[in-house]
Amino acid sequence: MPEENKNTSTIDLSAVEAAVAQLIRALGDDPTRPGLTETPARAAKMYAEMFAGLRHTNDEIAAIHGTTFPDPGTEMVLVKDIGCFSFCEHHFALMYNMKAHVAYIPRGQVIGLSKVARIVDLVCKRFQLQERIGSDIAYILEKVLGTPDIMVVIEGEHSCMTARGIRAQGAKTRTHTLRGRFAGEAVLRQEVLAGLY
Repeated sequence: MPEENKNTSTIDLSAVEAAVAQLIRALGDDPTRPGLTETPARAAKMYAEMFAGLRHTNDEIAAIHGTTFPDPGTEMVLVKDIGCFSFCEHHFALMYNMKAHVAYIPRGQVIGLSKVARIVDLVCKRFQLQERIGSDIAYILEKVLGTPDIMVVIEGEHSCMTARGIRAQGAKTRTHTLRGRFAGEAVLRQEVLAGLY
């Protein structure tokens, strides 16, 4: 089971604003100069939006987006190319150009396609590791759908690798989270990958 994030019901905008102003000073600029005077307040609002996932545990996300529909079918469902972003917890750097691909085999119920994207979005809006994102998504979907047969593929281009340090432009990281039949059946995994590339 993935590690649960702390449930933070509110984000302290004034504290974030003060911290941004302090960061601007620490970097050698003046937060009161024209052009920067409103930046701390704007940044605080941006962070509140970009870290919305910190306000909910995985179980709460499952409850919020857990509406399902009865479906007797057992055919695989694949939702691909869900654009998402997150912050690397090691560098506080934005992971950008991430795409999530989610597959599952229903066991009597399906979830609305937009709910899959909403789950991905909230899971990503935290301090994260790409590997944990896949595990969190799989955990939530298993809780909602009652099926262990879930596969999450995430492709990420991390600015902490491309914009700093080694500056490996174009380098991408792909992670596979495999549960149930996807973990044990190579043919099934290949069917998903063939649908992606």
